Parts: sequence; C-alpha cells; structure tokens
Amino acid sequence: MEALSFFIGIIGNIISVLVFLSPVKTFWRIVKNRSTEEFESLPYICTLLNSSLWTYYGITKPDSYLVATVNGFGAVVETLYIILFIAFAPPWKRAKTAIVAAILDVGFLVAAISVTYFLLQGDMRINVTGFMCSGLNIIMYGSPLAAMKSVVTMKSVEYMPFLLSFFPFLKWRNLDFLCLPCERLVSWSTKCNWICTWNGPAGALCNLP
Repeated sequence: MEALSFFIGIIGNIISVLVFLSPVKTFWRIVKNRSTEEFESLPYICTLLNSSLWTYYGITKPDSYLVATVNGFGAVVETLYIILFIAFAPPWKRAKTAIVAAILDVGFLVAAISVTYFLLQGDMRINVTGFMCSGLNIIMYGSPLAAMKSVVTMKSVEYMPFLLSFFPFLKWRNLDFLCLPCERLVSWSTKCNWICTWNGPAGALCNLP
C-alpha cells in the first residue's frame, strides 16, 4: 500500500508540473505574434499566488519538501508567464495585469505570510496556511473562466486554452486516488499525512483531526 501511494504521489507531482507547463503553447503564440490578443492574465496571476503560498506551506510543514519544490518551480514558471504577458499586452491590459498582480501576488502573499509567521505557531500556523491554500485552489481552478466573455462573444474557445483546463482537472482526479485510499485502507496517521502532502490541497485536508 505504501508503494502504491508513493507511486500515486509521484504521478501527482508530474501532473502538477504539467499544470504549470500547460500554457507554454499559448505564450509561444503570444511571443510569436507579439500580442496577448484576447487572452486573459488572471489564470496566471492566480496560479502564481497559489503556488507561492503552497511553497511557503511546504517550507513551514516538516517533511514537505516535495510540496515546496514542485510549487516553487510553478511560482518561477508563472512569474515568467506574467512578465511575458505584461511585455506584449496593450497599455490598458498591461496596467490592469500589473495592478492585479501587485495586489494579489505581492500584497496578499506578503500579508498572508506575515500574519501566519508572526502571529501563529506550530500546527496552528500549518493548518491556517493549508486552509488558505485550499481556498486559493478553488480560485485558481476557476480562474480560466475569466475568458468566458470572449468565448460567448466570439462563440469560440480559441482564447480558453484546453490544456489549461484539462491538466488541473486531471490533478484533482489524482487527489481522489491520493487521499481516499488513505482514509479507507490506512488509519488517519502520520503515514496518511505524509502521503497526502505530496499534493498541495490534500495536505491541508488530510491533516484535519
């Protein structure tokens, strides 16, 4: 069972990397055309915030270096996406992206880390950070819907990249296999917590009493 869970955890991390790399085709098009066209920056801003906070969670929680490393990689990749988006966006969209990124990826992130680091300790800090991360997952996975206006107006999904929706869906399917076997086949123990910290959202949920 431990070997199976380990294998599923590895798959989870591979899928996480694919989630972060899924917009590569979109940004290749942006760079090639030197224009962001009708693409939206919100999914990348939300993903940067999400992966940055999960990196902090992985650093804070003992033996969660895999959470920190995979999300640290994601934070670097998403930062590059946002830089490219700002570089090739028209002035009004560039300003909008910069403001939203500054508020969420700098302001909110610094505030969240400061509050949990200076005001909370031990398990309380880990649990509060984990719940914030889980909440941000909902926002991150819903952020591609920002392109819905373009989809409806143009009657086309051209500016709502398929891979940007597919790989997050696949990641959540992996979570079902990651945590449910823990509950049914392994007691709520350190082993379950260790297994579930392979993938961000499950880590906070499996640490519940």
